[in-house]
Amino acid sequence: MGQRTMSDQELVQLYLTGQEKALAVLIARHQDKLFSAIYVLVRNRAVAEDILQDAYFKIVSTLKGGRYNEEGKFIQWAMRIARNLVIDHFRRGNKFPTVTDSEGNDIFTYINIPEENQEDRLVANERDSKLRQLIEQLPAEQREVLVLRHYADLSFKEIADLTQVSINTALGRMRYALNNLRKLIEKHNIAL
Repeated sequence: MGQRTMSDQELVQLYLTGQEKALAVLIARHQDKLFSAIYVLVRNRAVAEDILQDAYFKIVSTLKGGRYNEEGKFIQWAMRIARNLVIDHFRRGNKFPTVTDSEGNDIFTYINIPEENQEDRLVANERDSKLRQLIEQLPAEQREVLVLRHYADLSFKEIADLTQVSINTALGRMRYALNNLRKLIEKHNIAL
C-alpha cells in the first residue's frame, strides 16, 4: 500500500518509526486546509505562512516528543494547534484582525457613501475605529465568532468546524456577542 492511500493514523505511526516521508505526505494532505483556516483569521499571507510553519514545528516536536495522543483525528489536532497559534499571535501583538483586499488595503477604507464629504468620512472612520475598540472588549470566543461571521463572511457551519464547537454553540456565541456589543454601543453612546 502506498503512503498516499494510508490513513492519517498510519502515516503518523510510520513517521514515529523513522520514515520521514510519511510526515511529508501527511503535511501535503492537509496543508491547504490548515493554511486556509489560518489565513481566514489573520488575513495576511506572510503572517499566515509564518504561523503555518510554527504549526508544523509544533506538530513535529510533539510527535517526536511522544506527546501525541492518537485518537485518529490528526487534522482536528493540527487545526487546534494552528488556531491556538493564531490566538497567541493576536495576544502578542494585541492586534485585531482586519479584512483586506488583494492589495492588502483595509476594506474599511472603501466603505463610504458616494456623495459624502470629508467631514462625513472622518466621522465614519472614527465610528469604525470606536466599533473595533468595542469589539476588542468582547470575550475572546464571542469576538472570534463575530469576526469570522461579519468580517470573514464564513457560515456558521464553517465557524463551528474551524473553532471545533457545535453549530448551536457558534450561534449562541454570536447572539451573546451581538447583545454585548449592543450594550457597549449604548453605554458609549455610539451612533451607527
